[in-house]
Amino acid sequence: MPYPYVLLSAAVSLDGYLDDTTPERLLLSSRADFDRVDEVRASVDAILVGAGTIRADNPRLLVNSPERRAARVAAGQPPYPLKVTVSASGDLDPAANFWHTGGEKVVYTTDEGAARIRALGIAADAVPLGPETDWRRLLEHLHDVRGVRRLMVEGGGTVHTQLLRQGLADELQLVLAPLFVGDPRAPRLFGPGGYQGGRLRLLETRRIEDVVLNRYEPTAPGTGPLAVAADRHWLALACALAADCPPSGTAFSVGAVVVAADGTELARGHSREAGDPVVHAEEAALAKIDPADPRLATATVYSSLEPCARRSSRPAPCARLILDAGVRRVVTAWREPDTFVTEADGTGLLAARGVDVLLLPEYEERAKEPNGHLLRAR
Repeated sequence: MPYPYVLLSAAVSLDGYLDDTTPERLLLSSRADFDRVDEVRASVDAILVGAGTIRADNPRLLVNSPERRAARVAAGQPPYPLKVTVSASGDLDPAANFWHTGGEKVVYTTDEGAARIRALGIAADAVPLGPETDWRRLLEHLHDVRGVRRLMVEGGGTVHTQLLRQGLADELQLVLAPLFVGDPRAPRLFGPGGYQGGRLRLLETRRIEDVVLNRYEPTAPGTGPLAVAADRHWLALACALAADCPPSGTAFSVGAVVVAADGTELARGHSREAGDPVVHAEEAALAKIDPADPRLATATVYSSLEPCARRSSRPAPCARLILDAGVRRVVTAWREPDTFVTEADGTGLLAARGVDVLLLPEYEERAKEPNGHLLRAR
């Protein structure tokens, strides 16, 4: 199921702390950066914080600018985003600011926690997720039931760590403040174990008064049959590459990317690349990698169209090339229609040989765009 776009937002000291150990909240952002955060809040459908942040900081989580609230209303949105928190125990203070400011509120919790929240009379929709909280179920519910397409997560460290570690964060907006905390008892942004998903890609660096905003996206593919945020990023790139294909009336336009387990791009390709009228996208990408490269065994191939199982132009179809390369995971956007080959089932061929094949249908329309003339003719 598709999830919202998950944006993590945090400010830390130069030594990686979210706060110090004094009773007062340590202000890490500048005035201009607080306004930037307000702008981001106004752009999302929901804002999420953990129960620990509500207890420690008692936040209101409002869009403070009247002009931004008015713009939301003019666009048919409520003046404030949905406010979301997560609490397995349901042990929350009914008097906290979170419940009494802004618009609608929802708490994701366990079955036991939901009963406690209702008994406390907390003014929020309590959604039980079962005996334990589950981030994937939570995000599915936000997307499918609440209509949330963009989710901003403002803390705390445990929430950020869990979302990054499970591959569910699409973007990290990290503000670096020019000070040191130097107290090992103070809370850090990431908990024990931190993020072990390889390097993140730097998208932007921006100076805002005396702080620096860095924006990152995860790049490490998922493992097995579960999709992570980086899988969506790479598949979107494969779909974009399909637009680079020379047009054809007898073959699909397809893009492909091969990515190592640590998030390193190994190669990319597209149909009819470099003047070869019959080369396929996966074929073009794999040809650029040394067959002895040990990273292939744990790499993922992203293709805008399901790898072919049969072809007349070359001896080996792309599914066979993927198997021969030793790749064990493929992510695609679109199952091959019967336009040129009937009962094309590259997925079945790969799966029969133990390859995990993930179909992300929310990208199907992007994959079809450069092939519209073929689909209309059909």
